[in-house]
Amino acid sequence: MPTNVVVGMQWGDEGKGKVVDYLTRYADMVVRHQGGNNAGHTVVVGGKQTILHLIPSGILHGGKVCLIGNGTVVDPAVLIEELDALAAAGHHVEGRLYISLSAHVIMPYHKTIDKCQESLRGKNRIGTTGRGIGPAYADKADRFGIRIGDLLDAKRFEAKLADMLEYKNRILTRVFDAEPIAFDAVRDEYLGYAERLRPFGADTVAMLHEAIATGKRIVCEGAQGTMLDIDHGTFPYVTSSSTVAAGACSGAGIGATDIQRVIGIVKAYTTRVGEGPMVTELRDAIGERLRERGSEYGATTGRPRRCGWLDVVQLRRAARLNGATHFVVTKPDVLGGLDIIKICTAYEIDGQTTVEFPSQIAVLEHVRPVYEELPGWAEDISLCTRWEELPANAQAYFTRMEQLVGVPIAAISVGPGREQTIERFDPLA
Repeated sequence: MPTNVVVGMQWGDEGKGKVVDYLTRYADMVVRHQGGNNAGHTVVVGGKQTILHLIPSGILHGGKVCLIGNGTVVDPAVLIEELDALAAAGHHVEGRLYISLSAHVIMPYHKTIDKCQESLRGKNRIGTTGRGIGPAYADKADRFGIRIGDLLDAKRFEAKLADMLEYKNRILTRVFDAEPIAFDAVRDEYLGYAERLRPFGADTVAMLHEAIATGKRIVCEGAQGTMLDIDHGTFPYVTSSSTVAAGACSGAGIGATDIQRVIGIVKAYTTRVGEGPMVTELRDAIGERLRERGSEYGATTGRPRRCGWLDVVQLRRAARLNGATHFVVTKPDVLGGLDIIKICTAYEIDGQTTVEFPSQIAVLEHVRPVYEELPGWAEDISLCTRWEELPANAQAYFTRMEQLVGVPIAAISVGPGREQTIERFDPLA
């Protein structure tokens, strides 16, 4: 049975949480394979909104198994807060949620260093959330991190923490002129977290491959979006992990040949949070209209998102990087009421037109968009349940998107609710 990767095709915030929740109806297991609590996935069921930062978005489906893979970085306090919120809402996750023993732990010094580094960058800041994600991944790459398995072994954790604080406190005090972090306070706090999380620790790779071997349907859930990938995004304004579909292989622990399809999530327009170039950004009344109608504010930080027209030059690049087999389009209802809708079909660079996305940010910063105009629609499409119910101009917009990018649209989300989804064909079939 197929293993499927759900990936954001833009700069994140494409609506992956809603789509993963929707797809979980067809799946047996959902795996979160990278990122940390810098990502917020919003799920709306029965009019009730749930925001998840670490726990996979399929957790609201009873009977489905959810894994947090080794490629994630875990803030125990945030994870426990999510567990408590789910329990208060009547969602019991014991026996359904497991955390990789190899996942790295976000520590207090990661958050402090994150904020100090961003402050030191000044005008060159990258727009980090300050939640310690980058420094945690840096320790991982430096082979100096603490993992969930370490946290659950008190003696090993204390020894590693002592070594880490000796090193990190030197950096905090001598480089950033910050206060040192006390060993006893961190040890006691985190050993308390360990007791709460002990029932969830597992070899998730073994669990995943057992599911594959027994024919289970699996959805791998990524965080952020393709253009924030550490290797392929708009560096340095990127995240600290691999956000493309291939990241599911290392982050979840599956082989490339285990992936049958890649479902790219595409917002019907473009948004971005933080710094970095965005070719189609609208700094006018239309951009503000998209932001307000689309409630374009970060689920994690509350920061307003920058909004602009759909950029298919960027989307073609993302489709190639991910090997996208299908698209799911989100938030087209936000475009309703516009007389004209624009699609960026090419870039102008130094008087020359190209359909290729520049690999160098120094070039991307000087790009001018080349637009194609399509007629908009006045109708409210949020209540449409079938393709045939969509206005002709909305159908034309989606069809043109398919033509320009070369990837079929499997489903269209016309609102935040699980039921507000037009399915053209089973995305996991």
